[in-house]
Amino acid sequence: MPTLRSLLACLALLMLPLAATPAAAQQQQQTGSYSSDELITKGHGFFGEVSRGLALSIEKAVSRWGQPNGYILGQEGSGSFVAGLRYGEGTLYTRNAGDLKVFWQGPSLGWDFGGDGARTMILVYNLNSINDIFRRFGGISGSAYFVAGFGMTALASDPMVVVPIRSGVGVRLGANVGYLKFTPQATWNPF
Repeated sequence: MPTLRSLLACLALLMLPLAATPAAAQQQQQTGSYSSDELITKGHGFFGEVSRGLALSIEKAVSRWGQPNGYILGQEGSGSFVAGLRYGEGTLYTRNAGDLKVFWQGPSLGWDFGGDGARTMILVYNLNSINDIFRRFGGISGSAYFVAGFGMTALASDPMVVVPIRSGVGVRLGANVGYLKFTPQATWNPF
Protein backbone atom coordinates (compact mmCIF):
# COMPACT_ATOMS: atom_id res chain seq x y z
CA MET A 1 0.00 0.00 0.00
CA PRO A 2 1.51 3.36 -0.97
CA THR A 3 2.58 5.65 1.84
CA LEU A 4 1.64 9.31 2.09
CA ARG A 5 5.23 10.30 1.26
CA SER A 6 5.26 8.24 -1.93
CA LEU A 7 1.90 9.71 -2.95
CA LEU A 8 3.24 13.22 -2.38
CA ALA A 9 6.37 12.49 -4.36
CA CYS A 10 4.22 11.20 -7.24
CA LEU A 11 1.96 14.28 -7.07
CA ALA A 12 4.98 16.58 -7.18
CA LEU A 13 6.49 14.70 -10.12
CA LEU A 14 3.19 14.83 -12.03
CA MET A 15 2.95 18.61 -11.53
CA LEU A 16 6.45 19.34 -12.88
CA PRO A 17 5.42 19.54 -16.55
CA LEU A 18 2.88 22.23 -15.64
CA ALA A 19 5.22 24.27 -13.50
CA ALA A 20 7.95 25.46 -15.86
CA THR A 21 9.36 24.97 -19.30
CA PRO A 22 12.49 22.80 -19.40
CA ALA A 23 15.86 24.49 -19.75
CA ALA A 24 18.51 22.66 -21.72
CA ALA A 25 18.29 19.29 -19.94
CA GLN A 26 20.76 17.86 -22.43
CA GLN A 27 23.39 20.55 -21.89
CA GLN A 28 26.86 19.44 -20.92
CA GLN A 29 28.03 19.67 -17.33
CA GLN A 30 29.28 23.20 -16.80
CA THR A 31 32.08 24.22 -14.51
CA GLY A 32 30.47 25.29 -11.27
CA SER A 33 27.45 22.96 -11.44
CA TYR A 34 26.50 20.39 -8.81
CA SER A 35 26.09 16.67 -9.51
CA SER A 36 23.14 14.62 -8.25
CA ASP A 37 25.39 12.80 -5.79
CA GLU A 38 26.67 16.07 -4.29
CA LEU A 39 23.15 17.44 -3.90
CA ILE A 40 21.85 14.21 -2.35
CA THR A 41 24.76 14.19 0.14
CA LYS A 42 24.08 17.81 1.17
CA GLY A 43 20.35 17.12 1.36
CA HIS A 44 20.75 13.99 3.50
CA GLY A 45 22.54 16.03 6.13
CA PHE A 46 19.90 18.76 5.98
CA PHE A 47 16.67 16.74 5.69
CA GLY A 48 17.58 13.61 7.64
CA GLU A 49 14.92 10.88 7.50
CA VAL A 50 13.18 11.88 4.27
CA SER A 51 16.27 10.97 2.26
CA ARG A 52 14.55 8.62 -0.20
CA GLY A 53 12.05 11.27 -1.29
CA LEU A 54 14.87 13.79 -1.56
CA ALA A 55 16.93 11.48 -3.78
CA LEU A 56 13.95 10.81 -6.08
CA SER A 57 13.17 14.53 -6.34
CA ILE A 58 16.76 15.51 -7.12
CA GLU A 59 17.09 12.76 -9.73
CA LYS A 60 13.86 13.92 -11.41
CA ALA A 61 14.98 17.57 -11.44
CA VAL A 62 18.44 16.72 -12.81
CA SER A 63 16.95 14.50 -15.54
CA ARG A 64 14.65 17.36 -16.59
CA TRP A 65 16.85 20.48 -16.27
CA GLY A 66 20.42 19.16 -15.99
CA GLN A 67 22.80 19.96 -13.17
CA PRO A 68 22.09 23.13 -11.17
CA ASN A 69 24.83 25.69 -10.67
CA GLY A 70 23.54 26.70 -7.24
CA TYR A 71 21.30 25.58 -4.41
CA ILE A 72 19.67 27.10 -1.34
CA LEU A 73 19.25 25.40 2.04
CA GLY A 74 16.77 27.06 4.38
CA GLN A 75 13.41 26.97 6.11
CA GLU A 76 10.03 28.50 5.41
CA GLY A 77 6.50 28.83 6.67
CA SER A 78 3.26 29.24 4.75
CA GLY A 79 -0.46 29.35 5.22
CA SER A 80 -3.45 29.53 2.95
CA PHE A 81 -7.21 29.76 2.89
CA VAL A 82 -7.82 30.21 -0.86
CA ALA A 83 -5.26 33.07 -0.86
CA GLY A 84 -1.97 32.32 0.84
CA LEU A 85 1.45 33.63 1.80
CA ARG A 86 4.88 31.98 2.07
CA TYR A 87 8.00 33.33 3.80
CA GLY A 88 11.45 31.76 3.97
CA GLU A 89 15.14 32.32 4.51
CA GLY A 90 18.29 30.41 3.71
CA THR A 91 21.75 30.46 2.17
CA LEU A 92 22.48 30.32 -1.57
CA TYR A 93 25.55 28.17 -2.27
CA THR A 94 27.54 28.48 -5.51
CA ARG A 95 30.92 27.15 -6.52
CA ASN A 96 32.24 30.27 -8.24
CA ALA A 97 30.48 33.23 -6.61
CA GLY A 98 30.50 32.26 -2.92
CA ASP A 99 27.59 31.95 -0.50
CA LEU A 100 24.83 34.50 0.06
CA LYS A 101 22.02 34.84 2.64
CA VAL A 102 18.68 35.14 0.83
CA PHE A 103 15.04 35.59 1.81
CA TRP A 104 11.93 34.70 -0.15
CA GLN A 105 8.27 35.49 0.09
CA GLY A 106 5.27 35.27 -2.16
CA PRO A 107 1.52 35.14 -2.53
CA SER A 108 -0.59 32.32 -3.94
CA LEU A 109 -4.18 31.90 -5.07
CA GLY A 110 -6.12 28.70 -5.64
CA TRP A 111 -7.88 25.77 -4.02
CA ASP A 112 -5.44 25.56 -1.13
CA PHE A 113 -6.10 25.27 2.61
CA GLY A 114 -3.90 24.86 5.71
CA GLY A 115 -0.49 25.80 6.99
CA ASP A 116 2.96 24.29 7.17
CA GLY A 117 6.57 24.81 8.16
CA ALA A 118 9.24 23.23 5.98
CA ARG A 119 12.93 22.62 5.56
CA THR A 120 13.65 23.59 2.00
CA MET A 121 16.34 22.83 -0.59
CA ILE A 122 15.98 24.97 -3.72
CA LEU A 123 17.93 23.89 -6.80
CA VAL A 124 18.93 26.91 -8.92
CA TYR A 125 19.47 26.59 -12.69
CA ASN A 126 21.09 29.04 -15.13
CA LEU A 127 22.38 31.43 -12.45
CA ASN A 128 24.84 33.69 -14.29
CA SER A 129 25.51 36.13 -11.44
CA ILE A 130 24.80 35.70 -7.74
CA ASN A 131 22.50 38.76 -7.88
CA ASP A 132 20.36 37.14 -10.61
CA ILE A 133 18.48 35.28 -7.86
CA PHE A 134 16.79 38.54 -6.79
CA ARG A 135 13.63 38.32 -8.93
CA ARG A 136 10.20 36.69 -9.05
CA PHE A 137 9.74 33.05 -10.08
CA GLY A 138 6.19 31.98 -10.98
CA GLY A 139 4.51 28.62 -11.25
CA ILE A 140 1.98 26.08 -10.01
CA SER A 141 2.25 24.36 -6.63
CA GLY A 142 0.37 21.62 -4.82
CA SER A 143 0.38 20.04 -1.37
CA ALA A 144 -1.39 17.15 0.33
CA TYR A 145 -0.35 16.10 3.80
CA PHE A 146 -1.50 15.78 7.36
CA VAL A 147 1.18 16.18 10.05
CA ALA A 148 4.17 15.65 7.71
CA GLY A 149 4.85 15.57 3.99
CA PHE A 150 7.33 16.02 1.17
CA GLY A 151 6.97 17.89 -2.12
CA MET A 152 8.69 19.45 -5.11
CA THR A 153 7.67 22.20 -7.53
CA ALA A 154 9.40 24.15 -10.28
CA LEU A 155 9.19 27.90 -10.78
CA ALA A 156 10.53 29.84 -13.76
CA SER A 157 11.78 33.30 -14.62
CA ASP A 158 13.33 33.13 -18.09
CA PRO A 159 16.04 31.84 -18.43
CA MET A 160 16.30 30.70 -14.79
CA VAL A 161 14.46 27.86 -13.07
CA VAL A 162 14.30 27.23 -9.31
CA VAL A 163 13.08 23.90 -7.94
CA PRO A 164 12.01 24.03 -4.26
CA ILE A 165 12.10 20.63 -2.55
CA ARG A 166 10.25 20.80 0.77
CA SER A 167 9.93 18.53 3.79
CA GLY A 168 7.08 20.01 5.78
CA VAL A 169 5.14 19.64 8.99
CA GLY A 170 1.55 20.84 9.27
CA VAL A 171 -1.81 20.28 7.62
CA ARG A 172 -2.10 21.26 3.96
CA LEU A 173 -4.29 20.30 1.00
CA GLY A 174 -4.69 21.93 -2.38
CA ALA A 175 -3.15 23.44 -5.48
CA ASN A 176 -2.38 27.05 -6.27
CA VAL A 177 -0.76 29.49 -8.66
CA GLY A 178 1.74 31.95 -7.27
CA TYR A 179 5.31 33.13 -7.20
CA LEU A 180 8.33 33.44 -4.96
CA LYS A 181 10.25 36.70 -4.81
CA PHE A 182 13.85 36.47 -3.59
CA THR A 183 15.31 39.46 -1.72
CA PRO A 184 18.60 40.27 0.06
CA GLN A 185 16.76 41.37 3.24
CA ALA A 186 13.70 40.04 5.04
CA THR A 187 10.45 41.84 4.23
CA TRP A 188 6.80 41.37 5.14
CA ASN A 189 5.68 42.58 1.70
CA PRO A 190 5.06 39.45 -0.42
CA PHE A 191 4.52 41.47 -3.60
